[in-house]
Amino acid sequence: MTEKKAQLRVDGIAEPLDLPVYAGSTGPDVVDVRGLTAKGIFTFDPGFMSTASCESKITYIDGDAGVLLYRGYPIEQLAEKSDYLECCYLLLNGELPTPQQKAEFVNAIRYHTMVHEQIHHFFNGFPRNAHPMAIMVGVVGALSAFYHDSLNIDNEEHRKVAALRLIAKMPTLAAMCYKYSIGQPFMYPRNDLDFSANFLYMMFGTPCETYQPSPVLTDAMDKIFLLHADHEQNASTSTVRLAGSTGANPYACISSGITALWGPAHGGANEAVLKMLNEIGDESNIDKFIKKAKDKDDPFRLMGFGHRVYKNFDPRAKVMRETCQNVLAELGKENDPLLKIAIKLEKIALEDNYFIERNLYPNVDFYSGIILKAIGIPVNLFTVIFATGRTPGWVAHWHEMISNPFKIGRPRQLYTGATQRDYPG
Repeated sequence: MTEKKAQLRVDGIAEPLDLPVYAGSTGPDVVDVRGLTAKGIFTFDPGFMSTASCESKITYIDGDAGVLLYRGYPIEQLAEKSDYLECCYLLLNGELPTPQQKAEFVNAIRYHTMVHEQIHHFFNGFPRNAHPMAIMVGVVGALSAFYHDSLNIDNEEHRKVAALRLIAKMPTLAAMCYKYSIGQPFMYPRNDLDFSANFLYMMFGTPCETYQPSPVLTDAMDKIFLLHADHEQNASTSTVRLAGSTGANPYACISSGITALWGPAHGGANEAVLKMLNEIGDESNIDKFIKKAKDKDDPFRLMGFGHRVYKNFDPRAKVMRETCQNVLAELGKENDPLLKIAIKLEKIALEDNYFIERNLYPNVDFYSGIILKAIGIPVNLFTVIFATGRTPGWVAHWHEMISNPFKIGRPRQLYTGATQRDYPG
C-alpha cells in the first residue's frame, strides 16, 4: 500500500490539514481521514458509499468494467475451472490448494457436516410456517452454545475450526429448515456425496427411497454457491466485520450477517424476481408490465435487472445464464408458465433499447431465481441458499480482520437534534 498526500482546507482552521492518500494493488485511491477527529471534524457519508471501512486482500470488484475477482482470480475462470469448496479454500487461505490440500480440506468439511442432535429440538420451538431465515438467524447463533472448544478468537486453530464448522453445517441447517416446513424427517448428510450433491440429497431425499442428485442440478447448485461466495464489503459482510470488531464469537457474527442478508434490499432480490413473475402472471401481460416499468411515475419495477455495483454487466450473470439453460433443458421445464415469462422478459431486456441504454441487463439474481424455482426449492428458501453460499466470504473477512490489528467499529454522526436544555419546572 503506497502513500501519497492530500490537503484539506477548512474554514476556521488556519493551517491546511495534511491527509495521507493510499493506493492499493488496484482500484481507486483512498484518503485517510482518521486524523480529522483530533481537529474536531468528522466526515459525512450516509450509506458509506465513499468510505473504505477496512483494508482487505480477499475480493475486488470493478463495477464499471464488470470485474469480480476472488483473491485475484476472475469469477468467470473460477466458475469454469474450479468448484465451490476449492473457492472456499481460496477465500480463506489466499491461494488455490494443491491436490493434497484440496483433498484434506474436502475431508475436513465432510467431517463437520452433521449438527448436534440437540439442535434438532431447536426446530420444534418454531412454527412450521416460520420464515427459514428467522430459523437460520437463531440456530446459527446458537451453535456457539455447542462448541466451547473453539471459541477463543485469539487462537488461530480455533478460528480455522469454526470456519470449517460453519461452511460444513450451513447446508445441513438450510435443508433442515425446508424439511421442517413440510413435515418430513431430517435427512442426515451423506459424506460419500460432494458438497452440492449432498445438499440436494438432504433437501429432496427421504428415508423411503433412494435419491440420486442429477449431475446437471448438482453443477448448477455448485455454481450458485460459488458465484455468491463473496462480494466485497456489502451490507452483510460489513455487518459481520462490525460484529466481529466487538470480539463476538464467529457464530454470533455470521448470524448477524444472516440478519443483514435477510433484508429485501440485499439478499431478497432473487425472491423478489419470483414474486414479480407471479405478479405478471401470464405471457399476455408482459407488454403491459413493460409499459409500467418504463413509466417513471409508476411504482412498479422489474426485479432482477441491472445492478447497483455493476454498471455495464454482472459477470456472474453470464455464467448463470448458461447454467439456467442447462437446468431447464435437463428438467424439461421450458414450458413452465412463470419460466416462460422469465425467458420472454430476458429476451426483451437484451434487445429493447430502453433497457440497453440504461444497462438494465438480467443480473445474477434473475437467473438464480429461475434455477432455484426449476429445481423445486421454495421461494422463501432462496435467501437461505444465498446465506449458505456467502458463508465462506463472511468467515474469510471475519478471520482476516481478527488475524490483524483492528479497532471496534464506532461510526460517528451529524447531530441535528436539540442542543442542551434544562428540564422545566
